[in-house]
Amino acid sequence: MSVLNEITWLLPSLAENQQKIAKYILENPEAVLSMSSSQFAEDAGVSQSAIVKFSQKIGMKGFPALKIAISEELGRNNLFKSYPHKALHNAISSEDSLMVVAQKLAHEKNAAIVETTKRINFAIFQQVVDAIDNAQRVQIVGIWGSGLTAKDLSYKLQKIGILSLVEADLHVQIATAQALTAKDVQIVISFSGRRKDMHIAASMAKAQGATVVAITGSKDNPLAKIADYVLESVSDENEWRSSSISSRTAQNTLTDLIFLALMQRRKEIAKPLVLNASMTINNLDD
Repeated sequence: MSVLNEITWLLPSLAENQQKIAKYILENPEAVLSMSSSQFAEDAGVSQSAIVKFSQKIGMKGFPALKIAISEELGRNNLFKSYPHKALHNAISSEDSLMVVAQKLAHEKNAAIVETTKRINFAIFQQVVDAIDNAQRVQIVGIWGSGLTAKDLSYKLQKIGILSLVEADLHVQIATAQALTAKDVQIVISFSGRRKDMHIAASMAKAQGATVVAITGSKDNPLAKIADYVLESVSDENEWRSSSISSRTAQNTLTDLIFLALMQRRKEIAKPLVLNASMTINNLDD
């Protein structure tokens, strides 16, 4: 996720002083580049130590690193004169040709894949794969755009012999979570990580002893705090967007990698299962 989008995304959850810093950066990104930390602190009405802590909160070593990240993002945005610092396909206008729309879409989806991959902690990821591989059942929870990702992952897991449970109905999702055990894994997919129904489902599963994995946009959101493991899906898309194009791309990057890792691990049984499923489906068309 680009630094300006990450700041925008985190803004509602920040403390008062951190919000002052965030708002100042979002309103004056170019001006910040030429400021010292003392100048910035004075203009934003905060202490210099608050600026350092803010920089670290969004993954930077300090204020100089934050300025470099802002500068790089503004440089990228200058390639697309009309782009504001928000999701690229938000900038698509009715005057854009289909070719321009395609270029903007490709840029956004590629960025989601690359940035999500950069954020993966592979030690944690391997532990998630271990848990799924050894699970008796895997419940996958998600709604709307995340629900599509949940269904896709469920289908892939079933193809390689892993019993997965996925439901569109929220009440059924919560009821299923309540029936999980310590032998099960629950995967909750939510970009914002702030939906109460997702929190309830995750809390229910955890109370039953199940391992809870969150695929979400930040390690700092409420869902991430419930989960045993967090996989970050990085996308220049805010939580109020309804189309979820880039966030779904980021989620699919992680779920596809989970599937491929399990395919490698289960190669002796997974490959025949996948081939048999394909042959059976092909025979239905004859």
